[in-house]
Amino acid sequence: METTTTLAETLGLERLEVNLFRGTTPDADQRHRIYGGQVIAQSLLAAYETVEDRTCHSLHCYFIRPGDPSIPIVFEVDRSRDGGSFTTRRVIAVQHGQQIFNLAASFQTAEQGFEHQSDMPQAPAPEDVASDSEQRKSPASGAPPQDEDWIDRHEPIEMRTVGGRFDTATPAPREPVQQVWFRARDPIGDDPHMHQVILAYASDMSLLGTSIRPHGVSWRTPGFQTASLDHAMWFHRPTDFNQWHLYQQESPSASNGRGFNLGYIYRASDGALVASCAQEGLMRIRKPRA
Repeated sequence: METTTTLAETLGLERLEVNLFRGTTPDADQRHRIYGGQVIAQSLLAAYETVEDRTCHSLHCYFIRPGDPSIPIVFEVDRSRDGGSFTTRRVIAVQHGQQIFNLAASFQTAEQGFEHQSDMPQAPAPEDVASDSEQRKSPASGAPPQDEDWIDRHEPIEMRTVGGRFDTATPAPREPVQQVWFRARDPIGDDPHMHQVILAYASDMSLLGTSIRPHGVSWRTPGFQTASLDHAMWFHRPTDFNQWHLYQQESPSASNGRGFNLGYIYRASDGALVASCAQEGLMRIRKPRA
């Protein structure tokens, strides 16, 4: 009988030494490079392997080189500080003897304090929004028949973009704002840290696309090049990422070949703001060589 491997299992790490871990890429044969959210999630997992009884409240990271999905990634954790309330870790991800990514994360003991948050924006219910996988199969997506594997691929994160996302054939300029409902498809379990890890994995999805929307281009536009450059995330409240969350996204600015994006993640059941994100990404038309 064929068994299904969950995202939590495929992100899992092998401990090589006290502060050294190894991870692999899910579906490596179907990828040209490593998805950024994967290396964020695995780096956070590596950091958690060296932290006891504290929860990550923020992470900041840089994408340095494209990852090679055909070989493992080695994660080296630096135990920067263990303080009375906060713990700091740095993680370096290495392939072919070179850094491809680095992350700094801070962890905190549970603490009571002042609370406030912005209200969750109005949005159509997730049940009233077509899934992104269904949208890919629409003629409006512009996906050619040879992209059948991309159209039908299994996605560990269920996403539903309000107003559609996949008009890649003739993209029209739109406002630099979008709303995405998302949740993990596979059961994550009872460990709240793993819910954070999977949420971090998903947070890289669609965010860079917000800054692309006003410019009438898509990843099918000849010469168009995009890549995540950095990513920051703040975890405000614990959550169950097997439930629906609204990812409210906006892009205040694009300049110098880079797009800047902000994201706010709200829990659907009670409107709680559970996390916030910021990301800058490369977005430019590559000129043909003379």
